[in-house]
Parts: sequence; structure tokens; C-alpha cells
Amino acid sequence: MGQGDPRRQHQGGWLIVRERIGALIRAYEEQGFHRTGTAVDQLSAQWLAGEIRQIGLAPMREDFTLSRVDPVSASLAVNGRTIEGLPLFDGGFTGSAGISGSLGALASDAPIGFCENPPNAQEAGALGEARRQNRHEALVVVTRGARPGFCPSNADSFLHPFGPPVLQVESEESTFLADCARQGTKAVLTAHVERRQATAFNIVTPVAGTDKSLAPLVVMTPRSGWWNCASERGGGLACWLEIMRAARDARPTRDVLFVASSGHELGHIGLDDFIARRPGLVPAARAWIHLGANIGAAHGAGNHLQASDDAMETMLAEAMTGAGLRIDHRLPRGAVPRGEAFNVHRGGGRFISIIGSNALFHNTRDCGAETVDLDVIERFAGAFATAATSLART
Repeated sequence: MGQGDPRRQHQGGWLIVRERIGALIRAYEEQGFHRTGTAVDQLSAQWLAGEIRQIGLAPMREDFTLSRVDPVSASLAVNGRTIEGLPLFDGGFTGSAGISGSLGALASDAPIGFCENPPNAQEAGALGEARRQNRHEALVVVTRGARPGFCPSNADSFLHPFGPPVLQVESEESTFLADCARQGTKAVLTAHVERRQATAFNIVTPVAGTDKSLAPLVVMTPRSGWWNCASERGGGLACWLEIMRAARDARPTRDVLFVASSGHELGHIGLDDFIARRPGLVPAARAWIHLGANIGAAHGAGNHLQASDDAMETMLAEAMTGAGLRIDHRLPRGAVPRGEAFNVHRGGGRFISIIGSNALFHNTRDCGAETVDLDVIERFAGAFATAATSLART
């Protein structure tokens, strides 16, 4: 293979095809808004199952139910304008008439509090405190990502919502709304939703090992999220399927269990369902490999290696170095990991995990081929395949 060939042979001997990775991510992001329990989420699950069958393996669909939040009207009417937004799915909601009152800073006496916040910091800092204190009747939050746009937060407390209604709006409204808050402008905030019983799916695929007495290795990645998720979820899904190919060919000693979970943006409810069906799996598994957000994001500023212990960290670090990947940050030993690795940490399991950074994280503009670096994703796929097949043999 020449240097310009779209295929590259990694040290483990698996042929990772960059063109295949690119086609997979394009197909995924073109499906639309990957929100849990929606028609797109269900069709995407069927598509992923078809990709697994092409590998020659048998996917299983594990259903779980949820009370899906469907926004009916979500907006802020203020100073002659109506600004559309999206409520936090783990806060309160309003009726169709909304909540009327003046805008003001957090911790003021204004009925509607105003602030700016990065995505996924909705339970921390001043916003988190305002939600817990329930001092305001409602809150409006300008989403502040690394790039301009609309970047809503996950609903980490989806099953245990708290606080007042919170309306999230795009960053371009920052100056206008800050001026309105300083002036105490009257406004009407509406976060009117309907609840519908819905079904979502985890896609689970076993690769059989030769010794059934051994605990399995688990390889997991989320497959749901906000908007098209090209660079947020695409790299993880591509690596997940490439590791599956490697496990199929490696004739592992122990079973390797693959799960692509829905429910990521709703407090990981899909992964919780997967775990609940398998009591004792979290601490018993050989290890959990977590393919987190933003792997190979073209607009990122580095990656974050998370591991439960020194041995796990060394294994992944060596595989990454062998694939020509740098390590930008490491989780301090004993610290709480981000993403689905948290569920494993909470249950006392061993894990290795990569989460990348991404200027388009949760942004409506996270779509298109220019959002991902296929070379980096290919290298990560090779590194994880090396680590996974080694763990599956020991």
C-alpha cells in the first residue's frame, strides 16, 4: 500500500478502511436529529443493525421505554421579539400560557432569571445553584459553546427532574438578552411540552470467545444525542464497528459484548437498562472500553484519556502511541470520569475511555464531512482494536 492509499496497516495487523469510516459517519449524520425514542433514533438503530449483519455477526435489539419530552412551544417573548429555544428536559415546564415577569440576573428578585452557560454545565455553578434554590419562576439560558450557535445541554437528571423551567437559546441572542435583563424588561417564557410513552433501543452484539467460564469484555459507545452529531458520535460508532471486525477475526478467549446505547442525552438511561439486565456485570467484566464523544473531531483541541487504574491506562496509552496518537490529558487517578465511563466507575468496574474536545459540541452545525478527521478516527480504531483484542485474550 502506498502512502496515498486510503487504507493503512496498523501494528495489530487489522486493515482499517478510511473510506468505510467516512461513509459510515455520513450515513449516520444524514439520518437527522438523533434524539432518544424518536423515529430517527429507531431508524438509526435498524441501520446500525444492518451494518453489523454485513460484518457477519448477529445484532440484538434491546428495547426500553421512556416518557419522551416533546416540545410544543418553547420561546421567550420580550421587547417585541419572540426567540425560539428548547427547554432543559430535566427541569420544570410551563403550561401553554407560559410565565410572565421581568428579566433579571441570577439571584435577583426577577421572576425570570438570565445567564449564559456552556453545554453540559447545567447542574454546576450559578445555574445549578439557581435551579436547586428554585428562587426564580423560570430561567432563560444563552448556550455558550466554543463556536456561535445553539448548543443545548443533556438532561442528566431526566428521571429525577428538578427546579424551574429552563429555556435554552442560541448564543447570538446574548447581547440582546443581557440588555433586557439589565433593564428588567417584561417577558413571557414558554416551555410547554407533551409527554409521550416511547420505545428506544440498545443494539447489542456478542462475539463469542472460546472459554465461557471467563467474564466478558464490554465495548460500548452511545448512539443518541443532540442534532446530527457527525463529529460528536460518528467517530465512536466508527471505532465500535472496526473493533467488532477485529474481535470477529481474533478468535478471542473470552466473549466480547458490544453495546451501542440510546438515551445518552437523558442521563445514560439506555446504558442503565443494559446494565440492569445483567446484574453483577459491571464489576465482574474483564474491562469496559468506552468510546466517548468527539473522537476524531476536526475542530477539537485534544483528547482526554480516562482509566480506572494504572494498568488500564498504560495499555491504552501504549496502543495510542503505537498508532501515532498523542495523549493530551489524563484523568487523575480516583477522579470521576465523564460520559458512560461514569456508570462503570459508579459500579466499581475497570474501564478505559477516550473523550475528545470539539468546538461544535452539541451545536446544530455538527454535520458535514469537514467536521471529522478520518485519519485520526482510523488511528483510534486501530489503537482500540489492539487494546480490545489483547484484553479479550487475557
